[in-house]
Amino acid sequence: MNSQRHNKSAIGLSFRLAWRNIWRQKRRTWLTALAMIFSNVLLVFMISVQFGSYDMMINNTLSMFSGQVQVQRQGYQNDQKIRQSVENIRGLAVSIRDRLPLAKVAARASAFVLISSEDRSFGSQIVGVEPGHEPGVSTIPGLLSEGRYLDDPAAAEIVIGSVMARNLKVAVGDELKFLGSGRDGSFAAGVVNVVGVFDSGSLDVDRSLAEVPLGYFQDAFAMGDSGHVIVLSVPDLNSVATVVETLREAVASQERLVVLDWEELMPGLKQAIQADMTSAWFMYAVLIVLVAFSVLNTQLMSVLERTREFGVIMALGIKSRRLALLVLLETLLMASVGLIIGVLLGSFLSAYFAHTGFAYPGMAELGEKFNMPPVIYPALTPLSVMLGPLVVFLFSLVAAIYPALKLYGLRPVEAMRAV
Repeated sequence: MNSQRHNKSAIGLSFRLAWRNIWRQKRRTWLTALAMIFSNVLLVFMISVQFGSYDMMINNTLSMFSGQVQVQRQGYQNDQKIRQSVENIRGLAVSIRDRLPLAKVAARASAFVLISSEDRSFGSQIVGVEPGHEPGVSTIPGLLSEGRYLDDPAAAEIVIGSVMARNLKVAVGDELKFLGSGRDGSFAAGVVNVVGVFDSGSLDVDRSLAEVPLGYFQDAFAMGDSGHVIVLSVPDLNSVATVVETLREAVASQERLVVLDWEELMPGLKQAIQADMTSAWFMYAVLIVLVAFSVLNTQLMSVLERTREFGVIMALGIKSRRLALLVLLETLLMASVGLIIGVLLGSFLSAYFAHTGFAYPGMAELGEKFNMPPVIYPALTPLSVMLGPLVVFLFSLVAAIYPALKLYGLRPVEAMRAV
């Protein structure tokens, strides 16, 4: 018990000495602490904005067409042949809606065809959709620049992209012909009326995508009651893992069906986010290194100024190891001040813009063109708040190692003679 009391007393004394020592040079301490505070505020805000922009990027990319989760036949993702189909796709979609009432669910079928107007022909992907459920999983129905969206599940009508309409020289009310291959190997052909033209902002989508009602698609391509994918849109990306697990249990009894989340559906999107994060951290690293050198300079000057004092203390029997730990403890306390104040100010700043939104110059025009929000809302999460400041905190401690190590080579007699 006496030993424990002695240790606690020694630790308390060390903290008091360290706290007193860092305020011996108040101006220098505050300058270093302010450098930490500024970097922490900037890191909290910038990382929160980054995470918010990633959420916006993911949501807008996935909501355009692919959804966050898909159920499809094994192998269809890499080899989209018309025979890679899912039986009774509408019935399966209904059962999924009953199991996941918060998710938006739509069945689709797709094929690649030659689509023609009176003057021109182009290759295209034609997708059969459920008109009543497709708006819940895709933003395309809300991006019409002309006409209307599909409304009859079996009508011979089509919605095409603006680039395709321009290339084919057609408008709403014109007829298009398509020619492809049915599920049974037969020719699939049809004549459809253009009822709408959409402008998604993506040239590839507007050039190569057309949508028809699922019932009409199944008749034209000899699909029976089959389709190719069931698309799900969930309210929160954080719930995707739970939805995937539930779906895998739901389709476990059906052979060769797989459940894919957005990372598997669009691996390029995840890679783009990782690349952007990596490039951003190069910039953050410069800021963190500058703060670390500031800490190194402050603590090195502090050690050199107290050389005679350390020499006297060592002559009284205090080991250099304890003095080195004292220097590290001083750095820890100073870094803690920068961490706490920086995190609080950065959190307040990020919380304010998370409520009001943050916009770059020209972002409103860009958002209107691509059907995206005109502002970014920083994502205030424990990771976005603490990631940057903790890195600054650790680098500050590492920077103090060199000044602390200088005490190990200190000789008491020589130190007491230092000017």
